[in-house]
Amino acid sequence: MSWLPLVCPNPSIGFQAKRKKQPPPEKEKPTKKQKTGESSKASAKQSSNDPDDNMFQIGKMRYVSVRDFKGKVLIDVREYFMDQQGEMKPGRKGISLNPEQWNQLKEQMSDIDNAIRKL
Repeated sequence: MSWLPLVCPNPSIGFQAKRKKQPPPEKEKPTKKQKTGESSKASAKQSSNDPDDNMFQIGKMRYVSVRDFKGKVLIDVREYFMDQQGEMKPGRKGISLNPEQWNQLKEQMSDIDNAIRKL
C-alpha cells in the first residue's frame, strides 16, 4: 500500500503537503591522480597528512596506496570506482600487504618478470 501526502484545499486550516528536503549542493572534491611520466618517488617525498598524497596510479582506476590501518602500515593495491556523488571509492577487488609481504614481492619481481616473458 502506498501513502499519499495529505493536501487540504483550504491552506488556512494548516493541512499542507510536506515538501521533500533538497540535499545541499555537493562540493566538488578533487581527486589527486598521478600524472603520466611523474615518478612515484617524487610523489612519495611530499610530506602531508592528506591520504591522497600516498596514492599512486598504476592503471585506469587502479591505485597503490600506503596507509595506516589500526596502527599498522599497509600497502594497498586496489581498484576504485566512482560513487553516485562522483567521489572515488575503493572497490572490493584488491589486496592489502604488510611491509614484510611487500618486501617479499619486491624481492621476487625479477622472477615474476622472467615468468611473464616465458608466457
